[in-house]
Amino acid sequence: MTQRPPTPRPPVGDKQDKGREVQAMFASIAPRYDLLNRVLSLGVDRGWRREAAREALALGPTRVLDVATGTGDFALELKARAPEAEVVGSDFVPEMLSIARQKAHVRHLEVRLEEGDALNLPYPDHAFSAVTCAFGFRNFADYGRGLAEMWRVLSPGGRLVVLEFPPPRPGLFGPLFRFYFRQVLPRIGALVSGNAGAYTYLPESVLAFPDPERLAAMMHATGFRTRYRLLTFGIAAIHVGDKR
Repeated sequence: MTQRPPTPRPPVGDKQDKGREVQAMFASIAPRYDLLNRVLSLGVDRGWRREAAREALALGPTRVLDVATGTGDFALELKARAPEAEVVGSDFVPEMLSIARQKAHVRHLEVRLEEGDALNLPYPDHAFSAVTCAFGFRNFADYGRGLAEMWRVLSPGGRLVVLEFPPPRPGLFGPLFRFYFRQVLPRIGALVSGNAGAYTYLPESVLAFPDPERLAAMMHATGFRTRYRLLTFGIAAIHVGDKR
């Protein structure tokens, strides 16, 4: 039997504080965010987004919501690949959305870019046939509530795709990745963005994030039929959840 998630409750206490801190942090680095993504991932993030977009569009959705869209890279990727679909990008950082709108204008892609909190999405039930979240889910103050909200706005038979950085796995590459994330990335990020705290937060958020098996279990508990696969030696992971 499909499990229906409970009605979301307003965030309180430290969860609400985390949301405000994340919002302020991303607002401060918005002008350099895209450049840093390219530099810090050596451009590999573009390939990850292409893979995730293929999964998201595989069932031919007509309305797609990209949650925590940031500067719009993934929403624009979706629209470029499915020009007939309506694509909406939602984020709670206005500074990020401003950059996303500029990029959409330059690329002549019609994407609706709207302010919205991922834990209290401003859309009715079953409004979208696909929902995506690329590198934003780990910033949620409440993972369970975020999944419940994405389930709520997704129509029956629809698909959720989450692209995210899982914690480094054991083995040779895991320690190297940890060293890069803890020692190299914060220094480069601070140098380019001028915000050392933001790029200390990034590795901390990845190391604290649920591993792929646990995230899959959380999606399954929400009601999704779930599968996932690792990309580039496990640096990134795509989780696919179909709403039964």
